[in-house]
Amino acid sequence: MFRMIIATMALVFSLTLEANAVDDKYLLIELDNGTVKIEMLPDVAPKHVAQITTLAKRGAYDGVAFHRVIDGFMAQTGDVEHGKIGDDGSVSSRAGTGGSDLGNIEAEFSSLPFDRGMVGMARAQSPNSANSQWFIMLEDGHFLNNQYTVWGRVIEGMELVDNIKRGSGSSGSVSEPDHMLKVTVSAD
Repeated sequence: MFRMIIATMALVFSLTLEANAVDDKYLLIELDNGTVKIEMLPDVAPKHVAQITTLAKRGAYDGVAFHRVIDGFMAQTGDVEHGKIGDDGSVSSRAGTGGSDLGNIEAEFSSLPFDRGMVGMARAQSPNSANSQWFIMLEDGHFLNNQYTVWGRVIEGMELVDNIKRGSGSSGSVSEPDHMLKVTVSAD
């Protein structure tokens, strides 16, 4: 009986994620100077879109910094564990090392190239170590193709992404970084 209840709960959860992936087509990122609209690609990376959607609906991305921004490459954010902006406008030195309680996601590589405006999942060395962090391409980066999962593309507000404060050095670490005020999901 217990196994049947668990199996039923797992099926309901799975169907709910699939329904949410269809209904929630866009990720909206409110910045200081406007809103960035990302079209999520559940047909390309369903597990990644489901995880991002779940975290956004929890409010986990609200107040999270763009902790690593490399000019001519990408702007990285999404460390829901260590990436929240403090009262003084700074972010923890551990930003970029954390994730969420949802666990890691297996890679979902596709034929979509990492062109300017594409959104990919950040990860550690293992291809199956993505969790909550992601990045927006500032320029084409085809050397990332089939190495990282593409899960979305910026369709409005790329000029706002272009204005995100850049980091220094080869690591792109940003002191007093820009951050996402609020992140929501939408069907429109």
